[in-house]
Amino acid sequence: MQKKSRPRRVIASLLVLMILGFIIYVAWNVLPMVSGYGAKNLCSCVFVAQRNDSDVIKNELDFLPVKWGNYKVDYANKTVTGNVLGLANQKAIFRNGYGCTLVNDLTEEEIRSEPDDFPHFKQPDSLSSVFWPDGDVLLPSFAALDSSALLRAVDEAFQDPDPEQLKRTRAVVVVHNGKIIAEQYASGFSADSKLMGWSMTKSVTSALIGIAVKKQLLNIEKPAPVNELRNATDSRNLISTKNLLQQTSGIEFKEIYSRPSEVTRMLFKEGNMAAFTASLNAEEVPGIKQYYSSGNTNILMSVLRNIVPASEYHAFPYRELFHKLGMRSAIIETDAAGNFVGSSYMYATARDWARFGLFYLKKGNWNGEQILPENWVSESVKPALGNSPIQYGYQWWLNTANDAGIRKYPGLPADLYYADGYENQFVFIIPSKNLVIVRLGLTKGKYFDEEKFVASIINSIK
Repeated sequence: MQKKSRPRRVIASLLVLMILGFIIYVAWNVLPMVSGYGAKNLCSCVFVAQRNDSDVIKNELDFLPVKWGNYKVDYANKTVTGNVLGLANQKAIFRNGYGCTLVNDLTEEEIRSEPDDFPHFKQPDSLSSVFWPDGDVLLPSFAALDSSALLRAVDEAFQDPDPEQLKRTRAVVVVHNGKIIAEQYASGFSADSKLMGWSMTKSVTSALIGIAVKKQLLNIEKPAPVNELRNATDSRNLISTKNLLQQTSGIEFKEIYSRPSEVTRMLFKEGNMAAFTASLNAEEVPGIKQYYSSGNTNILMSVLRNIVPASEYHAFPYRELFHKLGMRSAIIETDAAGNFVGSSYMYATARDWARFGLFYLKKGNWNGEQILPENWVSESVKPALGNSPIQYGYQWWLNTANDAGIRKYPGLPADLYYADGYENQFVFIIPSKNLVIVRLGLTKGKYFDEEKFVASIINSIK
């Protein structure tokens, strides 16, 4: 009998070890992602977007596994803490200019000690007298429109007849011939609401790199000026800024959010997101394979930090882009090391997202100033690799056909290109129609038909 019980004890011990190992794995890798996501986004929604915390928890954080977390807002200190069953404590802190930042690698005191070197937006004397797009006064459009069809197309984006498939559109702005021809907001939101762009921020990062090129601070064909890349002993030392823009760096980075991966570790556990990504091994020689990576974009923000004077880095997006375009609401948040999280963390009103789209439609020219290099937009919308399953330029998604003749949206114009963010954030730019369409929302599944939405707007313009 003893001989029979011994194998059972061994098996039982192994099972216990496996269970303990699984618990440790989850506690170390999964739970920080959950509490970090919840704390960071609740902090941003409350202190950047000025929303009610209970509304954010009910909507933004009401999905598994994030809803497992416990979150507490400290309004006095402008912080949010999160944990799961008392484990994996994460803290996000709000600072003027910097937005909300997870406390990782550095202490809260070290993070808060960074100087406030963000420029304040100089408001016009009276916005009520400044016309769009520099201000918010709207002029009538005399374009040939089917107004009823346009209003139906926009209104349909806000309809949620199926409670199990909620689109939850929050804002739509349509700009035609430089004028807003349609605008609508969900209940509780308005033209003053700052809304998260998620990965649409990547396209803004591309513009900032373009501005640096225009100022002759950078040659994108040369190896990227980032120490972790320059000092690498593998092919990372060959990565150019252009490779980063086109998502062809070859860095071993998995953009997977359903389980622990490089992107979840970068966003929720690393204090210096760019340095973390740049330190990863090379998987491919740069320029050969295209792989969408938020890590590449954050390295671009490190490139920017390394080529502008230290005292000007945090001011750069504001003085060189946002303030010139009248994007008074825009803010890009930083990581603990002070780097802009150019992959994901920008908030702006729908009108400011529309201003950015119009800026690209005008080929980087604003009020007579050529802010981007003259060829930057045309180069930005060229596919990096024709045979790639994704059609992607300089941090912009394209509707051009790949080598197999496949387009993302076959029912929409081939010259369409767009910024695309998590939960169906979009800035669509269609040069042939002189059209910019912004859609912002909280769509947790494939419930929003963006091709039908854009086509219906195009069809309303005669």
